[in-house]
Amino acid sequence: MPPSWYEASVTRPASAPALAGSVEADVCVVGGGIAGCSAALHLAERGYRVVLLEAGRVGSGASGRSGAQLLPGYACGQDRLATELGRTDARRLWDFTLAGLDLLRERVARHAIDCDLVAGQMHCAIRPRQDAELGAWQRELAEDYGYGSTRLVGRDELAGLLATKRYSSGLLDTNGGHCHPLKYVLGLAGAAAAAGVQIHEGSPVTAIRRGAIVTLETAAGAVRARHAALCANVGNTRLDQSLARKIMGVLTWIVATEPLGAARAAALITNNMAVTDINWVLDYFRRSADHRLLFGGRVSYSGMDPAGTARATRARMLTVFPQLADVAIEYTWGGEVDITMSRAPHFGRLDPNLYFLHGFSGHGMVLTGMAGRLVAEAIAGQAERFDVYARLRHRDFPGGPALRRPALVLAMLWYRLRDLL
Repeated sequence: MPPSWYEASVTRPASAPALAGSVEADVCVVGGGIAGCSAALHLAERGYRVVLLEAGRVGSGASGRSGAQLLPGYACGQDRLATELGRTDARRLWDFTLAGLDLLRERVARHAIDCDLVAGQMHCAIRPRQDAELGAWQRELAEDYGYGSTRLVGRDELAGLLATKRYSSGLLDTNGGHCHPLKYVLGLAGAAAAAGVQIHEGSPVTAIRRGAIVTLETAAGAVRARHAALCANVGNTRLDQSLARKIMGVLTWIVATEPLGAARAAALITNNMAVTDINWVLDYFRRSADHRLLFGGRVSYSGMDPAGTARATRARMLTVFPQLADVAIEYTWGGEVDITMSRAPHFGRLDPNLYFLHGFSGHGMVLTGMAGRLVAEAIAGQAERFDVYARLRHRDFPGGPALRRPALVLAMLWYRLRDLL
């Protein structure tokens, strides 16, 4: 994948050494994204000996290259959770994501993580039926979930916040926000290392030997642990076939403009909030700390890079902000995000001492950190909160290895057509 603006705007520490030889641990965590670093940090703070194995570099997966919008809730929506688990547990899952927002802010403050954290996030409507959807959503959040941080923004007020005519209304959440995701995950990894976590980069797991002691093998070593947590998200598919059938990686894309200058960037989004529309194939965007526009939303369900990604994403950006026609795109990047059939997160156990986290379905910035905390609690013997998620039912993607992607592409065509109605 091409380098991201996030990578270009950080100075990484020296690489952690690859695993060499056999080591013993209380817990082995696989995956150096937010979920893995969060789990490792919480476990180390509880006194566990933790080894973290990362196939590439810390934050090189979805955690370090995402759109980085900080928002509560789930990609599947609360109605689906309430239908499956009942309203009481659906409310608990909602509250867990609010706790995830608080956890992120607390970690930033406690560990002095400089990640360009900004408050404010808005979902925007394009069509009249979407105006009604935002209104119904705001009422549901207030009446059913006691969430009072959102308010509806009409067209006139919206014109003072966004320099575009594309949107007819918005739902502004002052509790949401955005940040620099790679700076955040690197800060978490630094905090985990300071707490005693042994981190190994360039150490993809090649085999898992299950039992009372879990052995995770790499090309040059092995970790023997009493517990293990697979937090590699789409990377979990190469570790266990039963997990591979439940998730699929889809490619998403983001572009970063050249620096616009402080005044021109501020004029686009006057309150510096993060923005996303509510189409199925959605656009999302925000300002960066160095006064660029970061704009994403391109999705490839086929698993291949669409031709002309930079041109296509830039064209979508100009649909929102035609005044940027003279602006160059300096960075284009993408990568896989893991989705489940239902778009609900998939957490659970393969064995009593072998846990997994994946299926965040594009809502990972907040939920991954909380998921890491919950799996750490479960390993420590306090599994009540983790087990609410483990009760969610997940279907295999249909079609088997050969046909599952074509089947998904056909299904997504219907949703794309719906966006146009």
